[in-house]
Amino acid sequence: MSHLAEIRAVEQVVTPDYAIYHGDACEMIQALPPGIIHYGIHSPPFEGLYKFSRDERDLSNSEGPQFWQHYDFLIGELLRVTVPGRLHSVHVMQLPTSKRRDGFIGMRDFRGEVVRAYEDAGWHFHSEVCIWKDPVGAMTRTKSIRLLHKQIVKDSSLSGQAAADYVLTFRKPGENPEPIAGQFDQFVGTDLDISREAYQHEIDQRRAAWKGPGPYKPWPYDQWASIMVWQRYASPVWGDIDQHRTLQNRRWNPAAKDERDEQDEQHISPLQLDVIERCIDLWSAPGDTVLTPFLGIGSEVWAAVNMGRRGVGFELKDTYFAQAVRNLAARPKPDRDPSKVADLFPLLDAAE
Repeated sequence: MSHLAEIRAVEQVVTPDYAIYHGDACEMIQALPPGIIHYGIHSPPFEGLYKFSRDERDLSNSEGPQFWQHYDFLIGELLRVTVPGRLHSVHVMQLPTSKRRDGFIGMRDFRGEVVRAYEDAGWHFHSEVCIWKDPVGAMTRTKSIRLLHKQIVKDSSLSGQAAADYVLTFRKPGENPEPIAGQFDQFVGTDLDISREAYQHEIDQRRAAWKGPGPYKPWPYDQWASIMVWQRYASPVWGDIDQHRTLQNRRWNPAAKDERDEQDEQHISPLQLDVIERCIDLWSAPGDTVLTPFLGIGSEVWAAVNMGRRGVGFELKDTYFAQAVRNLAARPKPDRDPSKVADLFPLLDAAE
């Protein structure tokens, strides 16, 4: 494609499993041909809440109409590069207001603003899930008077619940050319045992309580396990996400380090791996290409390649990109014949 030469990444790492680029997502994504992305997931900057860098291209540094002009362009490009009938998920939360900025203490419907922006771009609103958040942890982190017990004692008219997370999922119009078929063979989350021992225990209980005509006929193990997983994933509220399982947690990622630099106001934890992996398992198939326009320290691409997909991501901030490179390089390498790997990633010229 002729416009590839016009798009130049600062740095890039391209392997048979993933391609990550250091640069502005709004520029980088224009180099992708249409209809090559099978699934996408990202957490955008929440308008006006946090600043991640001082770069004028950083979406977190724009607010109001400028923010939405910037993000709307990216939403349209995500639609262009996605396979018809396939999905893209967006992690958001409702945003708190403040007396200084907004004139009142309350909430702003950022979730609804994102939904309307995607619909305006031509996406269909497919589904959403609410993710439970620990109010004590939120109180400790934010020090919001809405969550303090002393505010209840003083005047509960200013008290309110912790802000939950949401995963909003959108479908590109059209028919999906390759069905995402098959049963679940793993569970991502907490407090669900789908081992063969748990299966046998439940079957024994059901058989003992069976009063129907004829012998009890249980589901096969594989079907039972998949149904148990789907009952959790189909819930409109996910209360079984491990909030601490992130790529910056050394328990899960030995390559983790502090990615902050002296110009950061505050580091925000990356999206939980449980959330990313559930979504990838639900809405993509092995071998699919998964895109994130805000790579950060690499969580979405890391999860994608660990689950047998290919990952592609863009990141503007140099320290985050460098950590993403380290995180992905440190992951266990799969056994794969390079000669059988299709070249799905258009290579962007690295700037000299």
